[in-house]
Amino acid sequence: MTAKRWLLPALIAVAWLALGGFGGPYTGKLSDVAVNDNTAFLPESAEATEVANRLRELERSNSLPAIVIAERTSGITPADRDYLAARAAELPGEASPPIPSQQDGQALQVVVAVGADDPAGGVERIREVLGQAPDGLTVLVTGPAAQVADLKEAFGGIDGLLLLVAGAVVAVILVLVYRSPLLPVLVLLSGVLALGLASLAVYLLADRDVIDLNGQSQGILSILVFGAATDYALLLVSRYREQLRDTEDRFQAMRTAWRATLEPIAASAGTVVLGVLCLLFSDLNSNKGLGPVAAIGIAAAFAASVTFLPAALVLFGRAAFWPRRPAFGSAHPERSGLWGRVARLVATRPRATWVVTALVLLAGVAFVPQLRASGTAQSDVFLNEVDSVRGQEVLSRHFPGGSGAPTVVLARAERADEVAAAARVDGVAKVDVTKRADDLARIDVVLADPADSAAATTTVQRLRDAVRAVPGAEAKVGGPTATQLDTERTSERDRLVIIPIVLVVIFLVLALLLRSLLAPLLLIATVVLSFAATMGVSALVFNHVLDFPGADPVVPLFGFVFLVALGIDYNIFLMTRVREESRELGTREGVLRGLTITGGVITSAGVVLAATFSALAVLPILFLAQIAFIVAFGVLLDTLVVRSLLVPALAVDLGRRIWWPSKLMRGKD
Repeated sequence: MTAKRWLLPALIAVAWLALGGFGGPYTGKLSDVAVNDNTAFLPESAEATEVANRLRELERSNSLPAIVIAERTSGITPADRDYLAARAAELPGEASPPIPSQQDGQALQVVVAVGADDPAGGVERIREVLGQAPDGLTVLVTGPAAQVADLKEAFGGIDGLLLLVAGAVVAVILVLVYRSPLLPVLVLLSGVLALGLASLAVYLLADRDVIDLNGQSQGILSILVFGAATDYALLLVSRYREQLRDTEDRFQAMRTAWRATLEPIAASAGTVVLGVLCLLFSDLNSNKGLGPVAAIGIAAAFAASVTFLPAALVLFGRAAFWPRRPAFGSAHPERSGLWGRVARLVATRPRATWVVTALVLLAGVAFVPQLRASGTAQSDVFLNEVDSVRGQEVLSRHFPGGSGAPTVVLARAERADEVAAAARVDGVAKVDVTKRADDLARIDVVLADPADSAAATTTVQRLRDAVRAVPGAEAKVGGPTATQLDTERTSERDRLVIIPIVLVVIFLVLALLLRSLLAPLLLIATVVLSFAATMGVSALVFNHVLDFPGADPVVPLFGFVFLVALGIDYNIFLMTRVREESRELGTREGVLRGLTITGGVITSAGVVLAATFSALAVLPILFLAQIAFIVAFGVLLDTLVVRSLLVPALAVDLGRRIWWPSKLMRGKD
């Protein structure tokens, strides 16, 4: 090995290691720039956002309510009152005096205005001040501020536990696939370096308010980078190992492998990047933030996979595969065995194969109507027991459910009394005109149901209809429940807008890659069918196995974007190799050879990506658990069924027509 030949790979590897050493620590700093306040996720045009902005101007404050709820089932004692009154005087922020429950005398509540710039810190200080409660008295902190604090604590596992689980899962799978101790280290190192680069870029952009980052996006970033980097690595490593059997010189083998895999890896990365960037068309700021965050992650994974990993592999050469080194001139084991049998099945009965496979997928689609994705209560976000949820349950037993987190109506001051009268709709427990400033009045509406419940959002819609009907009042409704309602409605709008855009973008990428119009349409149709089947199966699992309370409206959208963008990857890996082989062998033999050669590597890639997304389930958040199942199951369905049976069977059945209108159509079947 001459100095000139190894110098460039060595410089690339050293540069990446230096970059990783600098950017790696920023992975742990992302929580510092993440925002988990639901109000910040809404667009400026949302009614709840308008009310929140106007309130900040009028009251020169920006706060969230935290509610201290104390319960003694045998009845509140004078000592309990003295304890809570004394603690209330020490609480940070503006606190109300202890308010007793009227109907049973078993509870007291204190409402504390916590600064919205750091609600988690404010709630932590409240819990510290409350200290040890008197024996027999249950004291909890709930309300919107406490929910934000509990969310921050739940997302705290992202920096350590999530990465540890994902890395361990990938390492085990890679060891089983390659039977080598060194190769998994190189592949994992590529993912770690990519994550360091992505974290550095995301941190700098979020810190400067260029993009929005929240805990959900942070968790998805880590998983997406690891999964994508491993997928791309598997494709490159497989082709490199194949070339090492045909080429004695490792540098020449890497050049051939790199050139052969660059196009499909670039197309795959480009498809996912463009797919997630379609989230920029969302009206929800949280979705808009995820788009560039995920795109940065995929770009970093692509960069590491086509620069650092080839350099590392060529430096180690055949030793990277020890103890099963691919010797020059040895047989290609991937061309026989399981995938050879699958190819023969497809070749023998192509039409029966794709028809039966499509019917099986349609059986899953039949359960899509059972998916409940109209929204859930904020308290249902947590899969473990947290104080804010327990506190809300206690609060609802003794006070109107919306106590401490009122819905706020802003209206013209001269119409305030009329608006207050109109606001007394079903589901409203109390209405107060609490403030008049300039030409505006603030009217606080306490809901009978918990502020984050589905019943409360229904009440807020009735409330909006009623107060808007007051002539000349220009009434607008905001507050925590209105924010939740606007978020759900905006999510539903986003699905209708973004899904068609994603399909068009992916079609254009595939058309350019495959030089065909029919093949991209068929590939997209198969992936959409797979997505629909996945959502149907997910509905059954969520409703009848995991007993989830429902799903956020954004879950189907995220599931679609990730599954279609990622699921199309495996079709890209397959069909680019099929196209390459079809030039020499014809379409039929090209499909079968492409399926046989890529079967093992694509299956391994799908298993790795499914396993990495499954790691999201270690965080006790409903949304992430649902995304983990949807993407993991959907990727396996794409890998094992759609890419293995449906797509190749369709391609064999259609023959050269699948390449219409490219030159390959004029070749042989």
